Amino acid sequence: MIYPEDFEKKTDFLFVREWLLNNCSCSLGKEKVNQLSFLTDYSLLSRLIEQAREMMNILSDSSIAFPETSLYDMRESLSRIRIEGLYLDEQELSLLRKTLQAATQYSQFFLTLDKQRFPLLSSEPLSVDLEQSQPAVFADYIKQIDRLIDQYGRMRDNASAELARIRRDLQAAQGAVSRALTSILRQAQAEGLIDKDVTPTLREGRLVLPVPPAYKRKIGGIVHDESATGKTVFIEPQQAVEANNRIRELENDEKRERTRILLDFTAQIRPFLPDIQLSQLFLAEVDFLVSKARTALQMKAIAPQLQQKQQFAWQQARHPLLEHRLQKQNKPIVPLSISLGQENRILIISGPNAGGKSVCLKTVALLQYMLQCGLPIPLREDSVVCIFDKIFIDIGDEQSIEDDLSTYSSHLKNMRNFIRYADSRTLLLIDEFGGGTEPQIGGAIAQAVLSQLNHQMAMGVITTHYDNLKHFAEDTEGLQNGAMLYDRGRMMPLFSLSQGQPGSSFAVEIAKQIGLPAEIIEQAKQLVGDNRIDYDRHLQDIARDKRYWEQKRQHIREREKQLEERIAYYEEQIGTVKQKRREILTQAQEEAKTLLQQSNATIERTIREIKEAAADKEKTKAIRQELEQFKDKVEKTVGKEKNKPKQKKHKQHDSSEQKNVAQPTLTLEVGAAVRKKGQDIIGEVLQLTDKQALVAFGNIQSYIPIKNLEVVSHNFAKKQNRQTRVTIPANISQSVHSRKMQFRNELDLRGFRADEALTELMNYIDDAIMVGAGEVRILHGTGTGALRQVTRDYLSNLSKIQSFHDAHPDQGGAGITIVEL
Repeated sequence: MIYPEDFEKKTDFLFVREWLLNNCSCSLGKEKVNQLSFLTDYSLLSRLIEQAREMMNILSDSSIAFPETSLYDMRESLSRIRIEGLYLDEQELSLLRKTLQAATQYSQFFLTLDKQRFPLLSSEPLSVDLEQSQPAVFADYIKQIDRLIDQYGRMRDNASAELARIRRDLQAAQGAVSRALTSILRQAQAEGLIDKDVTPTLREGRLVLPVPPAYKRKIGGIVHDESATGKTVFIEPQQAVEANNRIRELENDEKRERTRILLDFTAQIRPFLPDIQLSQLFLAEVDFLVSKARTALQMKAIAPQLQQKQQFAWQQARHPLLEHRLQKQNKPIVPLSISLGQENRILIISGPNAGGKSVCLKTVALLQYMLQCGLPIPLREDSVVCIFDKIFIDIGDEQSIEDDLSTYSSHLKNMRNFIRYADSRTLLLIDEFGGGTEPQIGGAIAQAVLSQLNHQMAMGVITTHYDNLKHFAEDTEGLQNGAMLYDRGRMMPLFSLSQGQPGSSFAVEIAKQIGLPAEIIEQAKQLVGDNRIDYDRHLQDIARDKRYWEQKRQHIREREKQLEERIAYYEEQIGTVKQKRREILTQAQEEAKTLLQQSNATIERTIREIKEAAADKEKTKAIRQELEQFKDKVEKTVGKEKNKPKQKKHKQHDSSEQKNVAQPTLTLEVGAAVRKKGQDIIGEVLQLTDKQALVAFGNIQSYIPIKNLEVVSHNFAKKQNRQTRVTIPANISQSVHSRKMQFRNELDLRGFRADEALTELMNYIDDAIMVGAGEVRILHGTGTGALRQVTRDYLSNLSKIQSFHDAHPDQGGAGITIVEL
């Protein structure tokens, strides 16, 4: 139970919710975010937080390939096609394919996770079981959709034999109309009726000619439209009317056939809609969980271990909204460390105004609420957390005009409800307790209420300025004082909480700082008396001394940590040295063993040769000399090994390595000798672009990404070429032959972005040069002209291109570039 109703607004949870929404991929996850609610079930919260922890580990582990797939909300479309006669259109079919593919990828990913590292996500992927339906059904649906539509969501020509026939007839009819219009256009241009740069255009789905109004009767035909200025009319010549009618009929036939295909497919999947809708629930859980994990990583939060005992000890807690605002100002946040338990159930925080008391309160409220919504929270890893059944909050001005309640009356109404419902599993969060009325009676009522809440074993954090509450907390079991620290020397708050003693309001010091007249301040001191001033000063001294010793303790902790790290470092180094020593000894033993074997073999061979050449003194003498030379070689080797420093024993370089080190750096440039990484064939660079190089391997020329090339010296190239003779391997020859058989003389770039089109064009021209194509056609359309410009710019820089020009008007005109190779 949360009290009051606007709890989220008062604790800035709306900011956290917005953060989560921004990290969702689609409305599936956003809907789950908007359904977040306060939970009190220990088992459920533990599972949700552990799931978030596992997902955070997955996203932060670069060795784990988490699927990065777009998600789509298909629920409305799936619900609509439950009705017979309704169907998914091509665009919806494309989204359905992506949805099924995403469900498959995520399901397989979770089920193949390491079960020891990710016990929850690997065994029950987000509590949605897809194993029974997904492998058998989804994979088949994906294949069927791929047979019907292409990657851009357009229905394929071969989706059915009838559709293929209709589109062939449609293409032929459009060609006939284009040729007829081109003939009429040329004649009209020759007669001076139409400008030379005019081309046929579309109006209301029919090909027409733009004609000046003065000549429309000379062209003859049906006027379909006119320009906004009235200087051009669009005429469908009489000769093209029948052909255009035929085109319209075929377009209607095509639409009917596409609808029939979509109806058939929709009818096939209709019985399995529950399985598909189940995948939507699964993807909603995935989207929501990923959003929680990403948000937690961004705010440097942790997924803490819950405990069932009613106590918590937070270390370095941070308010997300406050930290976000301070980061924009390049200011650090002061973390909050706070603990509550059975001995100190209620913390009474005092201190100066604007010292951070309310921020402390809101930090506790927000983080506890986030935790009980199943979200990670920004704390240090060693923090202890627990859950509550109820959170009661009284922060800010609660004055109600409608209910005719003053601020104090509203606070008393809240206190009434707190007393009525609070128990040992309640968290109270009250700001400026007892304020809003005459201090003496307000403080007395606040003390009585506090006594009752303490009696009901409630836990909480309360801020106040009342001295009687500070004294009451000091003398009452279950209550504890706390102070927001203040730097009296610099006259500025430190925004740091210190538990164990009350805080001073620093009223006199603040009054001096803002320039209140000294006589006014002195009169105020006399009115309150020396005892009150001394009490406040002692509180300040206690706070100052405690801060000093806290700093000392922190310094000692840091030095101890540095010492532990230094000890660990040296122990690691000692272990490394021992390991190196073992490796060197093992290597030396192996070398000695090998040397001994070689020596024995040489001696045995020498003895055998002496025996065999017993009658030949000269030969025997030569053999003995050879043995002596081997002996000298062994002694030199052993002596060299003995004198060599042990730590450098494993770093031996042969002459070839030294030679390589001395070589100058080779530059990739036109004329350089290169080879593809991992291959031996040497080629010569003919042309260079930013990302690719044209390389000649004998008679074969090919464009190769620069990152896949390595430069070699020309001497090495000559030596390598003598060995390899730059022959074309059989697999390359077969590949070229295969490409020749599959090569098409036409490339369609329509629908691509400029950068995508350039990549496709580069690969296509490479293939065209390789297979020896004489002429190719590049379809880029007219549109904005961007694709045509990219095509022309690239072709202009290629020496292998003889020429290029627009296609004939009846064959596509400026929408097609003809390339002569």
